[in-house]
Amino acid sequence: MPPGAASPVSAPAPPRPVSARRPAGATAVALAAVAAAWAGGCTTPAAERDAVTAAALDFARHAESAAQAESAAAACRLLAPATREALARDPGPSCEAGLTDAALPAPGRVRTTDVYGHQGRVVLEHDTYFATWFPDGWRIRAAGCVPRPERPYDCRVTGD
Repeated sequence: MPPGAASPVSAPAPPRPVSARRPAGATAVALAAVAAAWAGGCTTPAAERDAVTAAALDFARHAESAAQAESAAAACRLLAPATREALARDPGPSCEAGLTDAALPAPGRVRTTDVYGHQGRVVLEHDTYFATWFPDGWRIRAAGCVPRPERPYDCRVTGD
């Protein structure tokens, strides 16, 4: 949701994900809290859901071809800054190399998109992405995420 837009429920503080190679503890707890808030039935205008879905599909298109340097670079530009920086650090030496190393699954078709304030979740057939609103648009904060029964999502790619 663009900054300044009214929301019937205040948005949760942005989660602080951990790096792509570290345990998902803090990220998982924060993502679980956001997912629980979505379950509360908050409605979002279709335009916001469409914008989050478009960002996710754009990222997916580039990430699927991440072995090609140009596609990996394009995918990295679509990541949230902290996620991009985390991939450059761990495993490094660059976001592009880290994204390739993450070996994200082929995402498949979009099943559902949820938006809650400045946070979004796109559930795909074989993956789940979490997105965050930035002044220049929606960016992917976490990818390669799989739900765990009664536990937070476990994500291959996340930021600090």
